[in-house]
Amino acid sequence: MADIQTTDDAQQAQFLIQRIYAKDISLETPQTPEIFFKTWEPELDVHLDTTHAAYKEDRYEVIVHVRVTASSKDIIIFLIEVKQAGIFTIKQFSEQDQKQILDVTCPIILFPYARETVSDLIARATFPPFYLPPIDFQTLATKKAQNNQSIVPSSELVSDKAE
Repeated sequence: MADIQTTDDAQQAQFLIQRIYAKDISLETPQTPEIFFKTWEPELDVHLDTTHAAYKEDRYEVIVHVRVTASSKDIIIFLIEVKQAGIFTIKQFSEQDQKQILDVTCPIILFPYARETVSDLIARATFPPFYLPPIDFQTLATKKAQNNQSIVPSSELVSDKAE
């Protein structure tokens, strides 16, 4: 459990990871088993979104939603959706800092779990390996605020930084 505490006069800011869990996992492979015996060049479409909501006093649920679709010539090879969630305690931060924690810090913590789940599902379906690239959650938060978008194509969010 992570615990970040800072002192600001009499108030004590606190950030805690209460729980990390899979909220929803889905794998669809509508073309199996036929697709295993065909030659195909997949086109991958990856979308990513984050949401958060107050849960209880000073606790928030944050969700990273990843959708990966592989298709070839207008047929869907596989569709994966993962909602990786966490419950976080966030106390005594300024409104701006709290927004930064919910929009950026928490998704950074959750994303490796979602990435592992997506890769594992693809492997279990016996398709060639695929690994989600690192994501720049600061850019995601900025784009969502500017465009009021709920899902941003991950091609716009790939980070140059290694995680």
